[in-house]
Amino acid sequence: MGIEIERKFLLASDDWRKEVETTIVMGQGYLNDATSVQQGVQNVSMRVRLEGSDARINIKSRELGASRQEFDYLIPLADGEALLKLCVGSRIEKHRHHVRHGGHLWEIDEFLGGNAGLVVAEIELDSVDEAFARPAWLGREVTELLRYYNLNLASYPYAQWSAEERAARDA
Repeated sequence: MGIEIERKFLLASDDWRKEVETTIVMGQGYLNDATSVQQGVQNVSMRVRLEGSDARINIKSRELGASRQEFDYLIPLADGEALLKLCVGSRIEKHRHHVRHGGHLWEIDEFLGGNAGLVVAEIELDSVDEAFARPAWLGREVTELLRYYNLNLASYPYAQWSAEERAARDA
């Protein structure tokens, strides 16, 4: 069992684009919905992801915040494609850009489709209180805000957010 310690941020500028090392095209879906997880009916989110020619199944515990249990397994591509057809909600399409800054790898997700226009940066840490260098392009932290989690974006895409919800993004 692994523990994922991850923090999420919005972006203050596009300056990160100059530092991109690699970009991976991803498509993913969820075998359960956000409501079941938020209401405690289910204690995990179950994701299927295609990333390039690989497929993965991922299970994360439902804790809100930077630290939660994570189980992630490589599966045959054909299995991943079949499982994606069983997913609920919208499929998440994104480009994941890798950027190194201050000794850490940042994963910047640039969403497409129903979540186009949303860009979120994530950093994985070794401990919840680990210090890290904040790049100048980094904006407000949204780790504690459920609507920025991919599971929620599959149920309630960015394109459906109200003007107030979008404006709160930058608050």
